[in-house]
Amino acid sequence: MFRLRRCISYVGIGFVVFYLFTRPAQAAGAVNGVFDGILNGANQLAVFFGAVLG
Repeated sequence: MFRLRRCISYVGIGFVVFYLFTRPAQAAGAVNGVFDGILNGANQLAVFFGAVLG
């Protein structure tokens, strides 16, 4: 089971590296989208707790 996880991890890392080198603009857009989603979620949580505590 440990070998399978390691193999899947290596394949995933290899795919990410391949994607970064072949399509850097799209990779940057994907990373920006992930960070925007995280920031949006954090902002919504702040609004929620502000409404609950305020």
